Amino acid sequence: MKILIIEDEPALLVTVKQFLEGEKYVVETANNFKTATERIGTYDYDCILLDIMLPDGSGIELLKEIKLLNKKDAVIILSAKNSVEDKVLGLDLGADDYLAKPFSLMELHARIKSAIRRNYQKGETTIAFKNVELFPDDRKVFVGKAELVLNRKEFDLLYYFMIRPEKVLQKTVLAESVWGDNIDQADSLDFIYSQIKNLRRKLKESHAEIDFQAVYGIGYKLI
Repeated sequence: MKILIIEDEPALLVTVKQFLEGEKYVVETANNFKTATERIGTYDYDCILLDIMLPDGSGIELLKEIKLLNKKDAVIILSAKNSVEDKVLGLDLGADDYLAKPFSLMELHARIKSAIRRNYQKGETTIAFKNVELFPDDRKVFVGKAELVLNRKEFDLLYYFMIRPEKVLQKTVLAESVWGDNIDQADSLDFIYSQIKNLRRKLKESHAEIDFQAVYGIGYKLI
C-alpha cells in the first residue's frame, strides 16, 4: 500500500514517514504545494495525508484538485487548525477523515487503515476472491484454510490485484504502487514478470482458484 505525506514541517514529515515505512507501507512525500500538485497529478496512492497549511498554497485547494481529477485516493487531513469549520469544510469537499495535530502515530495508523478499508474493501477487514482470502491488517493470505506464505512484495502485489479483480493493470502502475514512484526512472520493468511468475507458482501449488492473465503490451489482470 502506498501513502503520500504532504507536510511542510520537516521533523513531523520524517517521523511519520519512518513510522509508516516500519508498518510496511511504501511512502512518498511532498513538503510544498507545487511538489504535491505534481505528485497528485502523476501518481495514484492508497491514502494521502494532507496538511492544510503549506508555505506556497492551501491543502484545501489540493483536496479540490484531487476531487476534480476523480482520484480514488483516500484523504486524511492533518492540521494544527482544529476548528469545527475547518473539519466541516474538509469533509464536505470529500476528505475521508480529519486528524488534529499533535496526534498519536498509532491513532494515525488506525485512521489510515480505516480509510483504506472504506475505500477499497467496502468496509470489510478481509478481501476474498474465489478461494483466496487476504487479511491486510495482519498481512496474511489463506487459500481455503491453509496459509499461503508470501514475502513483502508478493503480498503487496497480490493485495493490489485483489482489490481490483479482473481489471487490467499496467506494469508501470503496478511498479509504482508496490515499489514507489521513483520506479519510473528504472531502465526496465522486467522484474514485474519475475514477481508475477513467483506469485503464480505459489498460488498454483496451493490450489488457488485465481491466476494472473498477461495482457500483451499492457500488463496483467487477476482472473
